Amino acid sequence: MVHSAYDSFELLGNCSPKIDAVASYGSKLLLCCSDGSLKIYGPESSESDRSPPSDHHALCKEPYELERTVSGFSKKPILSMEVLASRELLLSLSESIAFHRLPNLETIAVLTKAKGANVYSWDDRRGFLCFARQKRICIFRHDGGRGFVEVKDFGVPDTVKSMSWCGENICIAIRKEYMILNTTNGALSEVFPSGRITPPLVISLPSGELLLGKENIGVFVDQNGKLLQADRICWSEAPTTVIIQKPYAIALLPRRLEIRSLRVPYPLIQTVVLQNVRHLIPSSNAVIVALENSVFGFFPVPLGAQIVQLTASGDFEEALALCKLLPPEDSSLRAAKEGSIHIRYAHYLFDNGSYEEAMEHFLASQVDITYVLSLYPSIILPKTTMIPEPEKLVDISSDASYLSRGSSGVSDDMESSPTHQSELDENAALESKKMSHNTLMALIKFLQKKRGSIIEKATSEGTEEVVLDAVGDNFVSYDSTRFRKSNKGRGTIAINSGAREMAAILDTALLQALLLTGQSSAALELLKGLNYCDVKICEEILQKRNHYAALLELYKSNSMHREALKLLQQLVEESKLNQPQTELTQKFNPESIIEYLKPLCGTDPMLVLEFSMLVLESCPTLTIELFLSGNIPADLVNSYLKQHAPSMQGRYLELMLAMNENGISGNLQNEMVQIYLSEVLDWYTDLSAQQKWEESIYSPTRKKLLSALESISGYNPDTLLKRLPPDALYEERAILLGKMNQHELALSLYVHKLHVPELALAYCDRVYEYVVHQPSAKSSGNIYLTLLQIYLNPRKTTKNFEKQITNLVSSQNTSIPKIGAGTSVKTKGGRTTKKIAAIEGAEDMRMSPSSTDSGRSDGDAEESSEEGGSSIMLDKALDLLSRRWDRINGAQALRLLPRETKLQNLLPFLGPLLRKSSEAYRNFSVIKSLRQSENLQVKDELYNHRKTAVKVTSDSMCSLCNKKIGTSVFAVYPNGKTLVHFVCFRDSQSMKAVAKGSPLRKR
Repeated sequence: MVHSAYDSFELLGNCSPKIDAVASYGSKLLLCCSDGSLKIYGPESSESDRSPPSDHHALCKEPYELERTVSGFSKKPILSMEVLASRELLLSLSESIAFHRLPNLETIAVLTKAKGANVYSWDDRRGFLCFARQKRICIFRHDGGRGFVEVKDFGVPDTVKSMSWCGENICIAIRKEYMILNTTNGALSEVFPSGRITPPLVISLPSGELLLGKENIGVFVDQNGKLLQADRICWSEAPTTVIIQKPYAIALLPRRLEIRSLRVPYPLIQTVVLQNVRHLIPSSNAVIVALENSVFGFFPVPLGAQIVQLTASGDFEEALALCKLLPPEDSSLRAAKEGSIHIRYAHYLFDNGSYEEAMEHFLASQVDITYVLSLYPSIILPKTTMIPEPEKLVDISSDASYLSRGSSGVSDDMESSPTHQSELDENAALESKKMSHNTLMALIKFLQKKRGSIIEKATSEGTEEVVLDAVGDNFVSYDSTRFRKSNKGRGTIAINSGAREMAAILDTALLQALLLTGQSSAALELLKGLNYCDVKICEEILQKRNHYAALLELYKSNSMHREALKLLQQLVEESKLNQPQTELTQKFNPESIIEYLKPLCGTDPMLVLEFSMLVLESCPTLTIELFLSGNIPADLVNSYLKQHAPSMQGRYLELMLAMNENGISGNLQNEMVQIYLSEVLDWYTDLSAQQKWEESIYSPTRKKLLSALESISGYNPDTLLKRLPPDALYEERAILLGKMNQHELALSLYVHKLHVPELALAYCDRVYEYVVHQPSAKSSGNIYLTLLQIYLNPRKTTKNFEKQITNLVSSQNTSIPKIGAGTSVKTKGGRTTKKIAAIEGAEDMRMSPSSTDSGRSDGDAEESSEEGGSSIMLDKALDLLSRRWDRINGAQALRLLPRETKLQNLLPFLGPLLRKSSEAYRNFSVIKSLRQSENLQVKDELYNHRKTAVKVTSDSMCSLCNKKIGTSVFAVYPNGKTLVHFVCFRDSQSMKAVAKGSPLRKR
């Protein structure tokens, strides 16, 4: 878009004779005329100011007048002239190249070798001059004084038409080609062909790159001749001269000057119609345009004024590019102008449907998100204590306009131009367009780009607040801390939390935009991470749209766990009512509640217990795993279940015991057994009332009770035993009596009440194996003898059993005497007890005889027959002996058997027993003989060692001190050859003992 980048001003006119060359030195104009004279012009205002010309460094925008004429400056017409400002030299090309000192125009050097040169190029950085004459290229170097030194001389294929330095190489135009001349070795490399009609043009750019002309196109190449970019500057006609003055390129065309931007796509900026232009040269602050008899100065319009023009005309891209060229000292002005332009450009793009580009410019303007969100009235924002954003924008715009006027003196057109926002707000049709899918997608990208920095500030602000609270008050309660955390996303935020307010606005708007565009998964991810969404607003929106998963995450992120669990409970109940497997059913099930509760076990166990009751019945295993993985104390869980869900208490203890047997305490084990026993007693009472009770009936609960009584040991058997009825549940009573070491009573129950000898035998096996595998346990090897005695004296053991059971039931506070504790149970067979004790004294008894009728004499047999003729269980006794002969003491067993027992019936018992005894006798005899033989061998070896003689001579040396033994007391090592002094041997032994006892040696 065309605007005024330069203002033209005629510096002088009617110059006679014709102008051949022109240059500027400070504020002076140097003109070489066709008569060979050099005329120096200065501004009219400096006529009264006689200060040195070097004090003025720029051309003045005012008429110039002649100050001095140097006649005969050149004998022949000047082809070109250039001021070397850094070296205060004037370079002129005529019949040769001459250098004059400025400002006195003293001739310091004339390069005679440059006679006939048609083109040259000066490298001001290194002080190198290259020129071409005929088919040669010469390079000279300024030595810093009054002379020039020739450096190189190269031959080229043809006459050079244009040339320029490019780094350390030279770009030249020969014939119809551009070439790069390597100044090190003179090698030529082709670049590309030049134009066929127009002469070639080589222009050096300030960056060191080159602009090469091809007809009406300018091509950019680097210092090695490689193309830099695909874009080209396209002039309206082929230029004869191009100068670069950032940010523009000015080309001299046949009938006009054309000014284009150096920013892609190099648009046309300004055109100045001016004919018969002969010279176009740059100056420090202007462009000098020389005609035959007049000189014009093209002065750049101030950047501020150009920016205003471009913005007013809608060329925002070019205006932003010019803003970057404002000087660093005007950084505030630049930022204000850029922000204002970005906002206007964003509105322009937004109104024309380029929503994403508009958001990019809103982002670049650093405007607050509240300003952008004002374009979306349907998005609900939380209440905030911040200044409304439109007011802030007005303040910035007024500051920017003030700075603009102060810096560039331009008008207020840019700031006073009418805005579109008020008109857009009044247009109802446009509101619906603003809420379209594309506008919301652009808003989402904008908010996501702004979110990172805003969330970081909000987080750091929260961290600082926590630190200050911790420093200021070391006794801040946990509840207050949690309250602050849970309210982080609400509209009512504490004062001085601007970053968190902005974060709440952003996240609330972003969530709504995601939901409006159907991105429910993205909204869910937003809520799962750190967010500051306003709870009240987002809760209402999510409930209306039935986004329950997102609503749960909203509650969870704000530590509103009770609300989340209530919602989850409601969803689970609704999913149960829906018979078909809908999406709701698949998403929300009892397992969802368990998954939600897992992270809360460590922070809020009571809340976990409260809501776990809802799923304990449907998912008992998962719920117990939740309690175990969350390290919730089992006692706490048990007491809570006992109070709120007593029906599930036993199930919980049962599963917990199955999953972690070692993790359940004795108190809980006792609790579980008590629960089982209560259920069994209720069941027994019901059956007894119906007269259907039988000891052989087993309910599932009774099976659990029996299994628990046998497998666990943390309960109190004494307490449980008192709860059992005296005439039922004999198997449970037997197990409890066994736990109390009342083995005789337990076995009597198995034999006489339950009539299951196999259970009695299994009981004996368990007791025997337990003792074998537990060396520290109390010896109970005669448990089989106890069972044998029960078989052989049934009436006596029955009476003894009934008497002890009566004592157990009647005594509430007296402990039950245990087997082997030295307590004697008095019976009629007192003398039998003494007799059995004498018999069992031959071998260590494994069960105390005082607790059982451990012997049976002839008198006992007679007594039992006298007491009612109850038949003894001889077959069972013989079967026991035949099956467990290896675990029963044979002598004691034989003494217990009746006198009339046939020897033939004892063969299954005595046969293997005698074979084993005989084998053991033979083995021990062999071992004894081997030990005696070994003893004799050791004695013989000892006698042989004692016969060894050691000869001590005068040359015998001590192996420890290496001194002669002489007549000293000596010692001999077991090998019979090593001799040492006895003193040395004693010292060495004491040193070893000290070394072994030292901590260092031990380690």
